Amino acid sequence: MNLQLVLATDENISSIQSMADEIWRDHYPEIIGMEQVEYMLGRFYSREGMLQQMRDGQQFYRVMLDGQPKGFLAIEARGEGNYFLNKLYIDTREQGRGLGQAIWQNLLLLLSDLREMRLQVNRQNYKAINFYFKVGFVIERVADFDIGDGYFMNDFVMLYRR
Repeated sequence: MNLQLVLATDENISSIQSMADEIWRDHYPEIIGMEQVEYMLGRFYSREGMLQQMRDGQQFYRVMLDGQPKGFLAIEARGEGNYFLNKLYIDTREQGRGLGQAIWQNLLLLLSDLREMRLQVNRQNYKAINFYFKVGFVIERVADFDIGDGYFMNDFVMLYRR
């Protein structure tokens, strides 16, 4: 498996937007409903929204498998050895083939100083929760986040310690 995590620049935003659009529309409507999917895509994956996230410290990486984009992730340093995994999305057609494990191993190599990583995951996203359990995350707490316009993210905050 020839997998690479390639740091994204503003030139890669449209590629990430295309992947997000396809992955979110395929995976999330049954979890949060199509209205909230559309709201979140518009808020977090507009060009300006993504540029702002980059300015705020998120580093986006495209997941490249044999030279083809198969997903993306975004991480943010939150102090020495402390990170937040803002995004980890894999093309739904590629799931269940070990790609998530390979991405995780590559990410651990990339973040050699990693001591702790947190993330938020929707409490109904069982596939993702089980994956995070498998790679060593535990549920730290339950939290609801108001994201505006009457929408909430009803999440688990999960923690990984190296």
